[in-house]
Amino acid sequence: MRETFAIAAIAVSTTLAGSFTSAQAEQTALVLYETKGQKAVRQEGIAFVELDPAVPDYGKILAQIPLPPNLISHHIFYNPARDRAYLTSLGRSELRVLDVASFPYRTKVVPVPGCEVGEDVAFSEAQNRWYLTCMGSSVVIVGDAKTDEVLETIPMPAPYPHGITVHDGIDRMLVTSTVNPKDATDAGESIVVIQPSTGKVLSTHKIADKPSPAGTAPVEAFFVPGAEPPVAYITNMYEGRIWIAEWQPKLETFSFRGDFDFSAIGQGMALEVYFNAEGDRAYVTTALPGHLNAFDISDPRAPKHLYAVEAAGGAHHMVFSPDGSRAYVQNSLINIPGMNDGSISVIDLVAGKKLGSNDAFKDAGLTINTIMLTPEVEDFHAH
Repeated sequence: MRETFAIAAIAVSTTLAGSFTSAQAEQTALVLYETKGQKAVRQEGIAFVELDPAVPDYGKILAQIPLPPNLISHHIFYNPARDRAYLTSLGRSELRVLDVASFPYRTKVVPVPGCEVGEDVAFSEAQNRWYLTCMGSSVVIVGDAKTDEVLETIPMPAPYPHGITVHDGIDRMLVTSTVNPKDATDAGESIVVIQPSTGKVLSTHKIADKPSPAGTAPVEAFFVPGAEPPVAYITNMYEGRIWIAEWQPKLETFSFRGDFDFSAIGQGMALEVYFNAEGDRAYVTTALPGHLNAFDISDPRAPKHLYAVEAAGGAHHMVFSPDGSRAYVQNSLINIPGMNDGSISVIDLVAGKKLGSNDAFKDAGLTINTIMLTPEVEDFHAH
Protein backbone atom coordinates (compact mmCIF):
# COMPACT_ATOMS: atom_id res chain seq x y z
CA MET A 1 0.00 0.00 0.00
CA ARG A 2 2.74 2.47 0.93
CA GLU A 3 4.76 1.84 -2.24
CA THR A 4 1.58 2.25 -4.33
CA PHE A 5 0.85 5.57 -2.61
CA ALA A 6 4.36 6.87 -3.22
CA ILE A 7 4.33 5.94 -6.91
CA ALA A 8 0.89 7.51 -7.32
CA ALA A 9 2.10 10.72 -5.69
CA ILE A 10 4.91 10.97 -8.23
CA ALA A 11 2.45 10.42 -11.08
CA VAL A 12 0.11 13.11 -9.77
CA SER A 13 3.02 15.52 -9.40
CA THR A 14 3.56 15.48 -13.15
CA THR A 15 0.24 17.24 -13.69
CA LEU A 16 0.77 19.60 -10.78
CA ALA A 17 4.21 20.71 -11.92
CA GLY A 18 2.88 22.43 -15.02
CA SER A 19 0.69 24.78 -12.97
CA PHE A 20 3.10 25.20 -10.08
CA THR A 21 4.45 28.58 -11.15
CA SER A 22 0.97 30.05 -11.34
CA ALA A 23 -0.02 28.86 -7.87
CA GLN A 24 -0.09 31.66 -5.34
CA ALA A 25 1.15 29.62 -2.38
CA GLU A 26 2.16 31.71 0.60
CA GLN A 27 4.84 29.40 1.92
CA THR A 28 6.14 26.47 -0.08
CA ALA A 29 8.99 24.27 1.08
CA LEU A 30 11.39 21.94 -0.68
CA VAL A 31 12.09 18.62 0.98
CA LEU A 32 14.52 15.85 0.09
CA TYR A 33 12.91 12.47 0.67
CA GLU A 34 13.90 8.83 0.38
CA THR A 35 12.47 5.40 1.14
CA LYS A 36 12.35 4.86 4.88
CA GLY A 37 14.67 2.18 6.22
CA GLN A 38 17.08 -0.07 4.38
CA LYS A 39 15.23 -1.64 1.47
CA ALA A 40 16.45 -3.26 -1.74
CA VAL A 41 14.22 -1.03 -3.87
CA ARG A 42 14.36 2.59 -2.88
CA GLN A 43 13.40 5.97 -4.27
CA GLU A 44 14.62 9.51 -3.77
CA GLY A 45 13.36 12.88 -4.83
CA ILE A 46 12.72 16.55 -4.20
CA ALA A 47 9.15 17.45 -3.25
CA PHE A 48 7.33 20.78 -3.02
CA VAL A 49 5.12 20.97 0.08
CA GLU A 50 2.69 23.73 1.06
CA LEU A 51 3.13 24.96 4.65
CA ASP A 52 0.62 27.82 4.80
CA PRO A 53 -2.34 26.66 6.93
CA ALA A 54 -4.55 29.36 5.39
CA VAL A 55 -4.58 27.85 1.88
CA PRO A 56 -6.49 24.75 0.66
CA ASP A 57 -3.29 22.93 -0.30
CA TYR A 58 -1.87 23.09 3.23
CA GLY A 59 0.26 20.04 3.95
CA LYS A 60 -0.06 18.69 0.42
CA ILE A 61 2.70 17.63 -1.98
CA LEU A 62 2.44 20.06 -4.91
CA ALA A 63 5.12 18.59 -7.19
CA GLN A 64 8.06 16.21 -7.16
CA ILE A 65 11.39 15.86 -8.96
CA PRO A 66 12.74 12.28 -8.96
CA LEU A 67 16.42 11.71 -8.15
CA PRO A 68 18.66 8.67 -8.78
CA PRO A 69 18.06 6.07 -6.06
CA ASN A 70 21.80 5.74 -5.35
CA LEU A 71 22.46 9.47 -5.01
CA ILE A 72 21.63 9.46 -1.29
CA SER A 73 20.80 13.15 -1.44
CA HIS A 74 21.47 14.85 1.85
CA HIS A 75 21.28 18.65 2.05
CA ILE A 76 20.22 21.64 -0.04
CA PHE A 77 22.04 24.98 0.23
CA TYR A 78 21.18 28.23 -1.56
CA ASN A 79 23.89 30.56 -2.78
CA PRO A 80 23.69 34.13 -1.39
CA ALA A 81 21.73 35.33 -4.44
CA ARG A 82 19.23 32.46 -3.96
CA ASP A 83 19.24 31.70 -7.68
CA ARG A 84 21.08 28.38 -7.36
CA ALA A 85 20.60 25.46 -5.02
CA TYR A 86 23.42 23.03 -4.24
CA LEU A 87 22.39 19.47 -3.43
CA THR A 88 24.99 17.32 -1.68
CA SER A 89 25.33 13.56 -2.10
CA LEU A 90 26.45 10.89 0.32
CA GLY A 91 26.61 8.29 -2.43
CA ARG A 92 28.31 9.98 -5.39
CA SER A 93 31.31 12.28 -5.88
CA GLU A 94 29.18 15.08 -7.27
CA LEU A 95 27.21 18.20 -6.50
CA ARG A 96 23.87 18.77 -8.19
CA VAL A 97 23.41 22.47 -8.92
CA LEU A 98 19.84 23.56 -9.58
CA ASP A 99 18.99 26.77 -11.41
CA VAL A 100 16.06 27.85 -9.23
CA ALA A 101 15.41 31.21 -10.89
CA SER A 102 12.44 29.68 -12.74
CA PHE A 103 10.36 26.52 -12.62
CA PRO A 104 10.90 23.77 -13.65
CA TYR A 105 14.40 23.82 -12.21
CA ARG A 106 17.26 22.97 -14.54
CA THR A 107 19.96 20.77 -13.03
CA LYS A 108 23.63 20.32 -13.81
CA VAL A 109 25.92 17.75 -12.26
CA VAL A 110 29.26 19.09 -11.01
CA PRO A 111 31.87 16.32 -10.53
CA VAL A 112 33.87 16.75 -7.32
CA PRO A 113 36.75 14.24 -7.66
CA GLY A 114 38.21 13.13 -4.38
CA CYS A 115 35.05 13.95 -2.44
CA GLU A 116 33.49 11.02 -0.63
CA VAL A 117 30.31 11.56 1.41
CA GLY A 118 29.61 15.19 0.51
CA GLU A 119 27.98 16.90 3.45
CA ASP A 120 27.67 20.70 3.80
CA VAL A 121 28.23 23.70 1.53
CA ALA A 122 29.13 27.23 2.65
CA PHE A 123 29.71 30.38 0.60
CA SER A 124 32.11 33.32 0.74
CA GLU A 125 30.74 36.35 -1.09
CA ALA A 126 34.07 38.14 -0.62
CA GLN A 127 35.99 35.35 -2.36
CA ASN A 128 33.24 34.28 -4.81
CA ARG A 129 33.79 30.72 -3.67
CA TRP A 130 31.80 27.79 -2.37
CA TYR A 131 33.19 25.17 0.01
CA LEU A 132 32.05 21.55 0.23
CA THR A 133 32.94 19.29 3.16
CA CYS A 134 33.69 15.66 2.30
CA MET A 135 33.33 13.56 5.45
CA GLY A 136 34.45 10.30 3.85
CA SER A 137 37.71 11.60 2.34
CA SER A 138 38.56 14.29 4.95
CA VAL A 139 38.91 17.19 2.52
CA VAL A 140 37.16 20.47 1.71
CA ILE A 141 36.54 21.11 -2.00
CA VAL A 142 36.69 24.76 -3.12
CA GLY A 143 34.64 25.87 -6.13
CA ASP A 144 34.10 29.02 -8.17
CA ALA A 145 30.70 30.42 -7.15
CA LYS A 146 30.08 31.85 -10.63
CA THR A 147 31.15 28.95 -12.86
CA ASP A 148 30.97 26.07 -10.33
CA GLU A 149 34.42 24.96 -11.49
CA VAL A 150 36.37 23.06 -8.84
CA LEU A 151 39.43 25.14 -7.96
CA GLU A 152 41.18 23.49 -5.04
CA THR A 153 41.13 20.64 -2.56
CA ILE A 154 42.11 21.40 1.04
CA PRO A 155 43.19 18.36 3.12
CA MET A 156 41.91 18.58 6.68
CA PRO A 157 44.27 18.09 9.66
CA ALA A 158 41.34 16.58 11.59
CA PRO A 159 39.26 13.82 9.98
CA TYR A 160 35.62 13.63 8.91
CA PRO A 161 34.73 17.27 8.08
CA HIS A 162 31.01 17.95 8.16
CA GLY A 163 29.77 21.35 9.36
CA ILE A 164 31.19 24.52 7.82
CA THR A 165 30.53 28.24 8.30
CA VAL A 166 32.18 31.36 6.82
CA HIS A 167 32.53 34.88 8.24
CA ASP A 168 33.82 37.23 5.54
CA GLY A 169 34.17 40.10 8.02
CA ILE A 170 37.09 38.38 9.75
CA ASP A 171 38.18 36.15 6.83
CA ARG A 172 37.66 32.95 8.79
CA MET A 173 35.96 29.62 8.23
CA LEU A 174 35.17 26.95 10.83
CA VAL A 175 34.99 23.25 9.90
CA THR A 176 33.86 20.50 12.26
CA SER A 177 35.46 17.05 12.65
CA THR A 178 32.49 14.74 13.11
CA VAL A 179 32.37 10.97 12.56
CA ASN A 180 33.74 8.25 10.33
CA PRO A 181 30.88 7.44 7.91
CA LYS A 182 32.07 3.80 7.81
CA ASP A 183 32.34 3.43 11.59
CA ALA A 184 29.99 5.46 13.79
CA THR A 185 32.08 4.67 16.87
CA ASP A 186 35.07 6.55 15.40
CA ALA A 187 34.24 10.19 16.17
CA GLY A 188 36.18 13.43 15.96
CA GLU A 189 36.59 16.11 18.59
CA SER A 190 37.93 19.18 16.77
CA ILE A 191 37.23 22.43 14.94
CA VAL A 192 39.54 23.48 12.12
CA VAL A 193 40.02 27.20 11.40
CA ILE A 194 40.74 28.17 7.78
CA GLN A 195 41.42 31.53 6.12
CA PRO A 196 39.12 31.68 3.05
CA SER A 197 41.17 34.30 1.19
CA THR A 198 44.23 32.02 1.11
CA GLY A 199 42.79 28.54 1.73
CA LYS A 200 45.35 28.18 4.52
CA VAL A 201 44.61 26.02 7.55
CA LEU A 202 45.39 28.25 10.53
CA SER A 203 44.68 26.11 13.59
CA THR A 204 42.90 23.10 15.07
CA HIS A 205 41.05 23.20 18.39
CA LYS A 206 39.77 20.41 20.62
CA ILE A 207 36.05 20.81 21.37
CA ALA A 208 35.83 18.61 24.44
CA ASP A 209 36.64 18.71 28.14
CA LYS A 210 37.31 14.97 28.36
CA PRO A 211 40.69 13.39 27.57
CA SER A 212 41.30 12.38 23.97
CA PRO A 213 39.88 10.52 22.19
CA ALA A 214 36.80 12.32 23.51
CA GLY A 215 34.49 11.33 20.64
CA THR A 216 32.29 14.40 21.05
CA ALA A 217 31.58 14.61 17.29
CA PRO A 218 31.12 18.35 16.68
CA VAL A 219 28.68 18.28 13.77
CA GLU A 220 27.59 21.83 12.88
CA ALA A 221 28.90 25.37 13.42
CA PHE A 222 27.01 28.63 12.82
CA PHE A 223 28.00 32.26 13.29
CA VAL A 224 25.40 34.20 15.27
CA PRO A 225 24.02 36.89 12.92
CA GLY A 226 25.09 40.40 13.86
CA ALA A 227 27.21 39.42 16.87
CA GLU A 228 30.20 41.72 17.37
CA PRO A 229 32.83 40.55 17.97
CA PRO A 230 31.75 37.42 16.08
CA VAL A 231 30.40 34.41 17.99
CA ALA A 232 29.70 30.93 16.65
CA TYR A 233 27.63 28.12 18.15
CA ILE A 234 28.88 24.55 17.69
CA THR A 235 26.73 21.47 18.28
CA ASN A 236 28.55 18.45 19.66
CA MET A 237 26.41 15.61 18.36
CA TYR A 238 27.56 12.71 20.53
CA GLU A 239 28.18 14.81 23.61
CA GLY A 240 24.78 16.51 23.26
CA ARG A 241 26.14 19.93 24.09
CA ILE A 242 26.55 23.43 22.67
CA TRP A 243 30.02 24.92 22.49
CA ILE A 244 30.74 28.59 21.90
CA ALA A 245 33.54 30.05 19.77
CA GLU A 246 34.33 33.70 20.55
CA TRP A 247 36.46 35.82 18.24
CA GLN A 248 39.29 37.64 20.01
CA PRO A 249 39.99 40.71 17.80
CA LYS A 250 43.36 41.65 19.31
CA LEU A 251 44.69 38.10 19.03
CA GLU A 252 42.87 37.36 15.74
CA THR A 253 41.92 33.91 17.00
CA PHE A 254 39.00 32.13 18.67
CA SER A 255 38.51 30.99 22.22
CA PHE A 256 36.31 27.93 22.76
CA ARG A 257 34.23 26.83 25.74
CA GLY A 258 31.47 24.39 26.50
CA ASP A 259 28.00 25.70 27.29
CA PHE A 260 24.52 24.15 27.45
CA ASP A 261 24.31 20.39 28.11
CA PHE A 262 21.23 18.73 26.60
CA SER A 263 21.90 15.45 28.38
CA ALA A 264 20.94 17.19 31.63
CA ILE A 265 17.36 17.49 30.30
CA GLY A 266 17.18 14.01 28.82
CA GLN A 267 18.12 14.83 25.22
CA GLY A 268 20.90 13.67 22.93
CA MET A 269 22.30 14.10 19.42
CA ALA A 270 22.44 17.91 19.18
CA LEU A 271 22.27 18.91 15.50
CA GLU A 272 21.16 22.23 13.95
CA VAL A 273 20.96 25.85 15.09
CA TYR A 274 18.55 28.43 13.63
CA PHE A 275 18.14 32.13 14.47
CA ASN A 276 15.05 34.33 14.36
CA ALA A 277 14.85 37.55 12.33
CA GLU A 278 15.24 39.78 15.38
CA GLY A 279 18.44 38.03 16.41
CA ASP A 280 17.35 37.42 20.00
CA ARG A 281 16.37 33.75 19.74
CA ALA A 282 18.20 30.60 18.72
CA TYR A 283 16.50 27.26 18.10
CA VAL A 284 18.43 23.99 18.41
CA THR A 285 17.25 20.56 17.30
CA THR A 286 18.18 17.33 19.04
CA ALA A 287 17.48 14.02 17.31
CA LEU A 288 17.13 11.67 20.28
CA PRO A 289 14.34 11.34 21.21
CA GLY A 290 13.56 14.43 19.08
CA HIS A 291 13.08 18.00 20.37
CA LEU A 292 13.22 21.66 19.40
CA ASN A 293 14.86 23.89 22.01
CA ALA A 294 14.49 27.66 22.27
CA PHE A 295 17.21 29.95 23.67
CA ASP A 296 17.22 33.63 24.55
CA ILE A 297 20.38 34.99 22.92
CA SER A 298 19.94 38.67 23.74
CA ASP A 299 23.50 38.20 24.94
CA PRO A 300 24.89 35.78 22.33
CA ARG A 301 27.75 34.87 24.67
CA ALA A 302 25.34 33.65 27.33
CA PRO A 303 22.41 31.76 25.75
CA LYS A 304 19.54 31.02 28.15
CA HIS A 305 17.41 27.92 27.64
CA LEU A 306 13.72 28.85 27.50
CA TYR A 307 11.87 25.63 26.68
CA ALA A 308 11.97 22.31 24.85
CA VAL A 309 9.16 21.00 22.64
CA GLU A 310 8.90 17.34 21.70
CA ALA A 311 8.98 16.86 17.92
CA ALA A 312 9.70 13.29 16.73
CA GLY A 313 12.61 10.90 16.31
CA GLY A 314 15.40 12.50 14.32
CA ALA A 315 14.35 16.17 14.72
CA HIS A 316 16.78 17.88 12.39
CA HIS A 317 16.22 20.80 9.99
CA MET A 318 13.45 23.42 10.18
CA VAL A 319 11.88 26.44 8.53
CA PHE A 320 9.91 29.34 9.99
CA SER A 321 6.49 30.76 9.12
CA PRO A 322 6.67 34.27 7.59
CA ASP A 323 5.85 35.97 10.90
CA GLY A 324 8.26 33.77 12.84
CA SER A 325 5.54 32.40 15.11
CA ARG A 326 5.72 28.78 13.91
CA ALA A 327 8.45 26.28 13.06
CA TYR A 328 8.20 23.26 10.79
CA VAL A 329 10.70 20.61 11.92
CA GLN A 330 11.74 17.76 9.64
CA ASN A 331 12.25 14.55 11.61
CA SER A 332 14.97 12.26 10.27
CA LEU A 333 18.72 11.91 10.75
CA ILE A 334 20.23 10.07 7.75
CA ASN A 335 17.51 7.42 7.94
CA ILE A 336 18.83 5.90 11.19
CA PRO A 337 16.25 3.55 12.76
CA GLY A 338 14.61 5.30 15.70
CA MET A 339 15.69 8.65 14.31
CA ASN A 340 13.91 8.55 10.94
CA ASP A 341 10.30 9.25 11.86
CA GLY A 342 9.62 10.94 8.50
CA SER A 343 7.10 13.51 9.73
CA ILE A 344 7.14 17.32 9.79
CA SER A 345 6.29 18.70 13.24
CA VAL A 346 4.44 22.03 13.46
CA ILE A 347 5.51 23.99 16.54
CA ASP A 348 4.15 27.19 18.05
CA LEU A 349 7.27 29.17 18.97
CA VAL A 350 5.35 31.73 21.05
CA ALA A 351 3.53 29.24 23.27
CA GLY A 352 6.32 26.66 23.11
CA LYS A 353 4.07 23.74 22.16
CA LYS A 354 3.51 21.30 19.32
CA LEU A 355 0.48 22.10 17.16
CA GLY A 356 0.44 19.02 14.95
CA SER A 357 2.27 16.85 12.44
CA ASN A 358 2.34 16.44 8.66
CA ASP A 359 2.61 12.68 8.11
CA ALA A 360 2.23 12.55 4.31
CA PHE A 361 5.72 11.20 3.69
CA LYS A 362 5.75 8.98 6.76
CA ASP A 363 2.45 7.37 5.75
CA ALA A 364 3.89 6.72 2.28
CA GLY A 365 6.83 4.77 3.70
CA LEU A 366 9.24 7.66 3.13
CA THR A 367 11.44 9.80 5.32
CA ILE A 368 12.66 13.38 4.86
CA ASN A 369 16.34 14.36 4.91
CA THR A 370 16.02 18.14 4.80
CA ILE A 371 13.50 20.98 4.49
CA MET A 372 14.02 24.42 2.91
CA LEU A 373 11.72 27.24 1.86
CA THR A 374 11.60 27.70 -1.90
CA PRO A 375 13.94 30.53 -2.93
CA GLU A 376 11.23 33.02 -3.89
CA VAL A 377 9.62 32.84 -0.44
CA GLU A 378 10.78 35.72 1.73
CA ASP A 379 12.96 34.29 4.47
CA PHE A 380 14.15 36.74 7.10
CA HIS A 381 15.63 34.08 9.29
CA ALA A 382 19.17 32.71 9.39
CA HIS A 383 20.73 29.28 9.66
